[in-house]
Amino acid sequence: MLLEGLETLCLLASEGTMAKVASRLYISQSAVSKRITQLEQRLGKRLIEPDGRQTRLTPQARELLARVAPSLAEMKGVLADSQTLTDQTPLPVACSETLLAGYLARFMHDYLEQDPHLALSTHHTPVILTRVRGGDALLGICAGRLPPGHGLCAELLLEEPFYLVGDDQEAAQPDHRVASPDRASGKPLTQRDLGEETLVQDKVRKILTMDLENPSNRYLRDPLAALGLVPAMELDSYLALIELAKAGIGPVLLPAGLLALVGDQGKRARALPGLARPLHLVYRPSSLKRARIQRLVEGIRAHFARVSQG
Repeated sequence: MLLEGLETLCLLASEGTMAKVASRLYISQSAVSKRITQLEQRLGKRLIEPDGRQTRLTPQARELLARVAPSLAEMKGVLADSQTLTDQTPLPVACSETLLAGYLARFMHDYLEQDPHLALSTHHTPVILTRVRGGDALLGICAGRLPPGHGLCAELLLEEPFYLVGDDQEAAQPDHRVASPDRASGKPLTQRDLGEETLVQDKVRKILTMDLENPSNRYLRDPLAALGLVPAMELDSYLALIELAKAGIGPVLLPAGLLALVGDQGKRARALPGLARPLHLVYRPSSLKRARIQRLVEGIRAHFARVSQG
């Protein structure tokens, strides 16, 4: 009961509303409220207060979470490691939406035929790490750089290059560019090519990109600036970027795995030199001791090995 209450309070701190917490826990809002009330009674202090349509934690609640949240996540992870995992037990896998759409849709379609009890959910990388650490997911597949001290086993699956979609700089500024055979072939430009075909001229290019304030994407800001590319808009959804690219609003920065979703625009995309995002498989250290998880991990490794080979 105490563990449930603390977990609910921790989720409320990140989600902000009873409704969102209820959705995360697959329980009713009244059950969420009951858990918080019971925790308040157990501790003898007020933990939440209304804040418009949201719920705000009291200073006492924030102080409590600062002390117990790391231990709570570790405890939940240990309990998940100890849970019996049969062939019929749901196996939760937290995945980047872009990786599911760009690389894993067909793989998951085939794999679900042999293991129909995989439970997929999509999140940004920081949430994936949190869910795997806390045992809410037994495996994570995430995109972007991982923060130091994440406390998980991490395997690099692929370095995924970035492309500019809908880049019309050639037509607009013919005097500034020299045609390159690498662009026609779709291969990434090399540093030698940059000597012939300079991206950074006397003018900064504005592009549409993902949210670079996301900790997993923040590392891209400086390399983009070095190429003379600065965000005109930063969106939180790759789906929105894909639709804008299809509509011809560009240039749009997209990873290689999503180019096929853009149609003809994606076929004409231009690779950017030295710009990529790492794709990782993450799990708790003891997870691979379970045969069912080991089989899935081996399947994912083999799948991305084939992707790397083209």
